[in-house]
Amino acid sequence: MNMEPGELVTSAPLAARLDIPSGPLFFPVTAYGPDGSVDLDTYRTHVRRGVEAGAAAVFACCGTGEFHALTPEEFEACVRVAVEAAEGRVPVVAGAGYGTALAVRYARLAEAAGADGLLAMPPYLVVAGQEGLLRHYREIAAATALPVIVYQRDNAVFTPETVVELARTDGIIGLKDGLGDLDLMQRVISAVRCEVPGDFLYFNGLPTAEQTQLAYRALGVTLYSSAVFCFAPEIALAFHQALRNGDDSTVEKLLDGFYRPFVELRAQGRGYAVALVKAGVRLRGLDVGEVRPPLHEPTEDHVKQLAEVIERGYALLEEAK
Repeated sequence: MNMEPGELVTSAPLAARLDIPSGPLFFPVTAYGPDGSVDLDTYRTHVRRGVEAGAAAVFACCGTGEFHALTPEEFEACVRVAVEAAEGRVPVVAGAGYGTALAVRYARLAEAAGADGLLAMPPYLVVAGQEGLLRHYREIAAATALPVIVYQRDNAVFTPETVVELARTDGIIGLKDGLGDLDLMQRVISAVRCEVPGDFLYFNGLPTAEQTQLAYRALGVTLYSSAVFCFAPEIALAFHQALRNGDDSTVEKLLDGFYRPFVELRAQGRGYAVALVKAGVRLRGLDVGEVRPPLHEPTEDHVKQLAEVIERGYALLEEAK
C-alpha cells in the first residue's frame, strides 16, 4: 500500500493506515483554560499543528491526554474536535478505560464522535486474572465497529496465550506494550505469529518510547508513541526518520544529547510523563494550561531544565544540517 504522508486514506482499514511508517504517533495533551475547563479551541490548534507537522496518527484522550481526568462529555467533545482537526489526513484513535461498563460507554462515545479506533487502557484498580481480562477486552471490542488496540501495562499484563486469544478476537488489531518486558514481548510475538494468521500490530508504549525503540525495533516492533512530538515535533520526526533510514549516528546523538537527559528529568517527579510534556508545549508557545489533579505541575527549576534540554535538542538538529 503506497501512500504519500498526509494523503487522505479515510476508507482504508485502521491497521493499514497505522502501518504506514510516515511519522511518529501523536498523543496530544488536553488543553485547559484558566478556569480549569477544557479549552477546545486551543486543543484544536494543538492537534492541527501536530497533523501538519507530520504525525502518522492522533491518539486523543489517552494517557498523555489525561483520559483519567476527563468527564464523558469532555471526552466526547475532545475526540470530536480531534477528528475535525485531523480532517481525515491521519486516523484518530481515542482512549477507553475504567471498568467494562464505563469502557464500553467511552468506546461508544468515541464512535459517535467519529474516531477511527480505540486504545483500550487497563481496567480501573482491580488486578484481574487472564480470563477476566480477556472477557473485558472482548466486550469492549464487541461494543462498537471500531478497531481496538489493547494497552498492556500496570494491572493488565498478558500471557502469550491470552494475546493469541486477543488476536483471534474480531475487532482487536494490536497490542501496545507499556510494560517493557522484552522477554515477554518476544514470546508474545512468537506465539501470535505461530497461532494466528494475518498481521497483528505491536506498539512500544513506554514513556518517552524513543529511549527504548532500538530494543523494540530488534523485536520487529516499529510503531511507537511519541510524547516528545507534542512539544518538539522536529526532534521527534528527525529521530523517527533516522530510525527508518538506519542512520545510527543521528539516533545516537539524539539519544545521548536529548532523550536521555529528558528521561532523567522526567524521572524527577511522579506524573511528569504528562506534566513535563504539558510544560514543554507551553514553553514552545501554546498555552495548554496546567495538569488536573491528582497530577501536579513541575517545579520552576525542572521547567528551566526542560527548556535547556529542548534547546540542546534543537541545537543538535542544526549541527546535523
